[in-house]
Amino acid sequence: MGSIVAENRKSLMLFSGRGFPELAREIGEVLGVAPTPADAYDFANGEIFVRFKESVRGSDAFVVQSITHGVNTWIMETLIMVDALKRGSAKRITVVLPFYPYSRQDKKHRGREPISARLIADLLKTAGANRILTVDLHTAQIQGFFDGPVDHLFAMDILAEYVQRKYAGRPMTVVAPDSGRVRVAERWTDRLGGCPLAFIHKTRDPLKPNQVVANRVVGEVEGRVCLIVDDMIDTGGTICRAADILRESGAADVIVASTHALLSDPATERLKNSPISEVVVTNTLPLPPEKQLDKLTELSIAPLLARAIREVFDDGSVTTLFGGLS
Repeated sequence: MGSIVAENRKSLMLFSGRGFPELAREIGEVLGVAPTPADAYDFANGEIFVRFKESVRGSDAFVVQSITHGVNTWIMETLIMVDALKRGSAKRITVVLPFYPYSRQDKKHRGREPISARLIADLLKTAGANRILTVDLHTAQIQGFFDGPVDHLFAMDILAEYVQRKYAGRPMTVVAPDSGRVRVAERWTDRLGGCPLAFIHKTRDPLKPNQVVANRVVGEVEGRVCLIVDDMIDTGGTICRAADILRESGAADVIVASTHALLSDPATERLKNSPISEVVVTNTLPLPPEKQLDKLTELSIAPLLARAIREVFDDGSVTTLFGGLS
């Protein structure tokens, strides 16, 4: 006999970073697999140590890490986890980043600026990642920065289903908070059955560089529920200004739908004092108690991520999760 024939077996293993372990556990509950136990801690000087307590040899490894506040710490921990898996002989390593860090730095606006979104992709590849799975990139072109498959998921269906159910029967207009979000808003109007589209036009004085002097609404908003859509809420300045303008223009109600709730200070205070009646977000990032608001509704992204992980593991089609063809 000139060869040894082995039965090929695949094993899915889930690994959680410390950024938001609750999301990883929720994903594991949907999949029916618990995150692999690990020792993870910081040395006195801030260096990070990670060691997995079970063998990962030959596994299809999925590393779930929500890059929340303390961004650079969680990026470094993710890279160390991937390196540990590579050196432990994992067969394939998929990094699940519900929120892709540095996504707003996707191009050079002026000379001598970095393209940090590309740097993150290079770091993941160098560490040993074979694949990235992420949700609602700030710009779709970031997929091209990674030299390997990128599964780009969309939270729109989760958010839109909630909005349709709660605000059924009321006339609605989808609003882009600035011209850069118009394409996203167009997809929302299609998803909501062809409702009107509006956007906030920023007028600038050529004699006052980098300063917005006036805003106006372009589109039909008077007497309607205005749904502001965006991929993330960071400090909340743009969205709250848009809400003020919509109210001044006669909007009956203003609501917000956004995938990533960064809510950096002073976002919570701004949203609390704004005319926005409801902010609908997903749990791609953790929301600590001090960032909770009565008008904030959080929807789980875990079922979507779990289904995508299962499709990747089974060599299926992630596109079918959004009505695409196999």
